[in-house]
Amino acid sequence: MQLRLKVTRDDFGDNFTGGKLSVDDEYFCDTVEDKDRHLEDGGEKIDKETCIPRGIYEVIVDHSLHFGEYLPHILNVPQFTGIRIHSGNTDKDTEGCILVGEKGTQHGDWVSNSRSTFAKLFKKIQTTIDDGRKVTLEIV
Repeated sequence: MQLRLKVTRDDFGDNFTGGKLSVDDEYFCDTVEDKDRHLEDGGEKIDKETCIPRGIYEVIVDHSLHFGEYLPHILNVPQFTGIRIHSGNTDKDTEGCILVGEKGTQHGDWVSNSRSTFAKLFKKIQTTIDDGRKVTLEIV
């Protein structure tokens, strides 16, 4: 059985998009992305300041030249290359990628405990792939 990740975007700011990430339909963590410009509806991409379009994507783990380590890589994203899931705290730490962490009761353009949250998520993704199963990401 595949591992199903899902980002539900629910917090839309001037420069960021916040959301919730679930793993197999269970809440796992919060997310921060760049601004939602509704690319799937014909919106205009601004390089390094736009989140990826809504859709369903395959996720693999491979080596990122940019980060110098193995990270989850979101494949076949229209208008984007090298989109990853990784740690970071605000929209300034991403160029289209999805940052994971905890918001607590706050809303806004930041997450805390990003490195530990990412480590837990990465372990789930890597274990799934090591078992020969597929990982998908749905963004709504």
